[in-house]
Amino acid sequence: MGPRWQLMVFMGSFMALRPEELAEVRRSDVDLVKRVVWIRRAAPELTTGKRVLGDPKSKAGKRPVGIPPEIVPDFELHLRWYAAKEDDGLLFIGERGAPFRRSTFGRKWRKARAKLGMDGFRFYDLRHTGNVLAAGTGASLKDLMAHMGHSSVHAALIYQHATAEQQTKISNGISAAVVDIRTGRRSPSVDNNATEPVIRHV
Repeated sequence: MGPRWQLMVFMGSFMALRPEELAEVRRSDVDLVKRVVWIRRAAPELTTGKRVLGDPKSKAGKRPVGIPPEIVPDFELHLRWYAAKEDDGLLFIGERGAPFRRSTFGRKWRKARAKLGMDGFRFYDLRHTGNVLAAGTGASLKDLMAHMGHSSVHAALIYQHATAEQQTKISNGISAAVVDIRTGRRSPSVDNNATEPVIRHV
């Protein structure tokens, strides 16, 4: 995607932000001391190319979203080189200083994903990735809803359920391995420095 747009990809995936929210994030919304981005507005782009400035998708859409420490340096670099210079300037602008356009960004996105053989992968799919990662941290339903910007529990429950299913698969696999070892169908991996056999892999 290139350095101008890579932070948008990181925020879409690791922070699960919607494209229309990313379009309206401003310098004043970014707090690198507290490591949060405040989502206060959204600017979806119509098929005509017009940006429609307004509130986020729901009341819960106005929220702080934590910045993972790993991408703080990317924020610092982006604010230094690519964001609008005004105190309340947009975080993401084109090379000529105008708000980013879906069509321009879309061309770069399609080219990048084609190189990876991921032609069907939409930018919005990054939000799904971020929500799965958030649910995997063990966050409560309330905290997950706040992170995702949802007023309804429905979407948050979907991700929690998916995480719970994965944990069930893992625990079932561990149980099966233990049964195999107890019944002699499988030998445990042994740590030569340990006094007891230990299971290393399931």
